[in-house]
Amino acid sequence: MLRWACRAATCAALLLAGGVLQGCHSIPPPKPLDQLTPVEQSGHAEFVQHCSTCHHDRTADPLNGPGLAGLFKKPYLPSGAPANDERVRNTVIHGRGNMPPQGYTMTDAELNDLLHYLHTL
Repeated sequence: MLRWACRAATCAALLLAGGVLQGCHSIPPPKPLDQLTPVEQSGHAEFVQHCSTCHHDRTADPLNGPGLAGLFKKPYLPSGAPANDERVRNTVIHGRGNMPPQGYTMTDAELNDLLHYLHTL
């Protein structure tokens, strides 16, 4: 009986520890759209115009490309590259894999606004 109680306690402790650790890896939800700054709102408009055909922004679920929720809240992009402004900017401008380059479709200001928006996800 004591052996069973120890096993049950051990299992319960492992499940609790697993739940706590899993919670540490969860990504906070995106910033609500009604709380975006004017720059972030502009970036959202750029996202809708240039990116929403292939990417979900408010979920990590894939569309034609990976979902972008939590993009900058993780250490790495889906490609394995570091999740930083330089790498994301480069991917948007030059494309990657099946993603077409967007460098000639956005001004620098529009791309900067897009990056501000992506940081809210």
